[in-house]
Amino acid sequence: MNTEQPWAERVTQEIGKAVLGQSTIIERMLVALLANGHVLLEGMPGLAKTLLIKSLGTALGLKFERIQFTPDLLPSDVVGTMVFQPGDGRFIPHLGPIFANLVLADEINRAPAKVQSALLEAMQERQVTIGGESHRLPHPFFVMATQNPVEQEGTYPLPEAQRDRFLFKLMVGYPEESDEREMMRRWGKVTTQPDLQPVSNAEELLSLRAHVDAVHVAPAIQDYILHLVRATRATTAPDAVRNRLAYGASPRASLGLYQASKALAWLRGLDHVAPEIVQDIFLDVMRHRVGLTYEAEAEGIDADAVLAEILNRVEVPVASIS
Repeated sequence: MNTEQPWAERVTQEIGKAVLGQSTIIERMLVALLANGHVLLEGMPGLAKTLLIKSLGTALGLKFERIQFTPDLLPSDVVGTMVFQPGDGRFIPHLGPIFANLVLADEINRAPAKVQSALLEAMQERQVTIGGESHRLPHPFFVMATQNPVEQEGTYPLPEAQRDRFLFKLMVGYPEESDEREMMRRWGKVTTQPDLQPVSNAEELLSLRAHVDAVHVAPAIQDYILHLVRATRATTAPDAVRNRLAYGASPRASLGLYQASKALAWLRGLDHVAPEIVQDIFLDVMRHRVGLTYEAEAEGIDADAVLAEILNRVEVPVASIS
C-alpha cells in the first residue's frame, strides 16, 4: 500500500479499475466516508451502482456485506435473530449481515417498509437490538443503498424517516460515449475482469477524520448553511418556492451539510469551507429531505429545481475565511 500517495487519489484510482466515468459520484462517496454518513444511490438498472459500492469496499479493505432486498425479505434477515440451542435449552443471538463495516443494501426499495426500517437503529445508533439485547456494530460502519426509480414496477418508496438517515442521495446517470466504449474495450472478453486490491484500511480512514474536523468554517459560512436549510421549510422559504414545498429539511440536514462541506473542502485541499463548496454539495444533501406539493409535482417540477432556486435566492456571504 503506497501511503505516500494521497488517500483519495489511491482509492479513486483503484475503483477506476472497475468503474469508469463516475468521478463525481466517487468523490461524494469518499466525502460520506469522511463525514461518517450513509449514501443512497438512485439510477436505472445496469449503471454499475452495485459494482461501484463493492469496489469501494475492496479498495478500502473494509469488511463488506451485500444484502439483496426483495419483497419476501424479513427484518431478521438483515439484523439477525435468536437461535435455540437444543443442547442447553438457551437462545443465543445469530448476527445478521448488518455486522460489517460497509453494508450494501441492494435495491432497497424492493422491500416493504418493515424491512427498510430494520436499518433505522443501525444507521442512527450504530447498534442493533436482538432479543432485547443491544449489539454494537463494527467501527467504522456505513450503509450504502441502491434503488431503482420509484416509477419502476414492484418498488416501495422509502419512508421519510429512512431517507433522512442518508447523508446523500446521489443520482447515477448513463456514462459518456467514450467511457462506454472504453468499458467494451477493457471488459469485452468474458475472461477479463477487473482485479482490485486494498489500498487503504479502516484505521487510516478513521485517522483522516481529525484532518476534516480541523477544516475551518467561518461564522458567515455557518449562517449561510443554516439559511439554505431553513429556506427549504415552507414557513421560512423564499416566496418563489414557498407554494412548492410541502415540508422541508430537518436539523439533521444542517449537520449533514456542515460536515459534508468540511469533508469536501479537505478532499480538495482547502483548509476552510468556501461558499462554492456548500453550493456544490447542497443538492446531494438535500434532494431526499424535502417534499413537494401536489401542484409542484403536477407541473413536473422536481426537488432539484426547487433547491436550485433556493440557491439563487439565498444571499451568498462575501467574507468567508475569518
